[in-house]
Amino acid sequence: MNAMQVGFFEVDDWQAQYLKQGLHRLGISKQVQIDCVPEPLNPAGCERCRQYDAVAIFIGTKLSLATIEALPRLRLLLTMSTGYDHIDLNACRERGVTVCNVPHYGENTVAEHTFALILSLSRKLHAAYFQSLRGEYNARTLRGFDLYGKTLGVVGAGSIGLHVIRIARGFGMRVLAYDARPQRLLADVLGFSYADMDTLLRESDIVTLHVPATPATHHLINREALSKMKRGALLVNTARGSVVDTEALLWALEEGILAGAGLDVIEGEEFITEESALLRIPLAEQTLKQLVQAQALLRRENVVFTPHIAFNSQEAVQRILDTTLENLYAFLQGSPQNVVV
Repeated sequence: MNAMQVGFFEVDDWQAQYLKQGLHRLGISKQVQIDCVPEPLNPAGCERCRQYDAVAIFIGTKLSLATIEALPRLRLLLTMSTGYDHIDLNACRERGVTVCNVPHYGENTVAEHTFALILSLSRKLHAAYFQSLRGEYNARTLRGFDLYGKTLGVVGAGSIGLHVIRIARGFGMRVLAYDARPQRLLADVLGFSYADMDTLLRESDIVTLHVPATPATHHLINREALSKMKRGALLVNTARGSVVDTEALLWALEEGILAGAGLDVIEGEEFITEESALLRIPLAEQTLKQLVQAQALLRRENVVFTPHIAFNSQEAVQRILDTTLENLYAFLQGSPQNVVV
């Protein structure tokens, strides 16, 4: 039987070596032949792409209908992420392509990053850095606030949200949570309370978002929601950029409704980190608008931005690779796991 041809994209040299070792560990190194490519999947510049039976991608690859059609042998798509909004699932379904994700790998990792953003804002670390670059040292303008006794509003109390709550309770914070599926026993054990969205927005000193990107959560935090927040509150988003209306966020910051924002994700983020792409592709008016709004946000000293790296710890990346290999192994055994339905 011919070996299954698999392309792994957006992987570093150490990750390529780790994957090859993993194939040996699972005993499938003779059943699978892999290519490891540091760039996102781009069929136009990939001579071997038409030979792949499976591809593994991170979120930097947008798997559109056109991309899928350029992979005629594709049977398996492994996304090395929990989210799958970068994949045309309908096109995969119509062509019989199995899609597998990594549902759990970095709940604590993203939660820790969430608090890195919170502390950067609450203790004015970001503003202090900019002052130091200018040779300014004004302690009065850099006065922060304690987290102890403050109220944290967690929108989405799933796996990541619960880790955030656990950390917040360690800081001595009061926690309100909004979730479509409340788990009262967990609330009792961890010491937090469920609340409706309006109450959470009204009472929270900090609101942090941990919901997936779906049609229901698109612009969940819009102008109406922001207008309900406590004046001087902070907003943190380590979920997906589409959850927050960027234009509304700029308005809330300008009006002083929000004292700051910590963002690991933002609408149009792919164009922030790949400026050269702007010179190569035609941009729709909406994309240009998002880009201008994003740049306006990034210039503000009360906005902390990290380029979608909340997941990016050594341990979490290894867990992603391990689960991706296990997904590949399960598919070869005829029992696919972690299938996106």
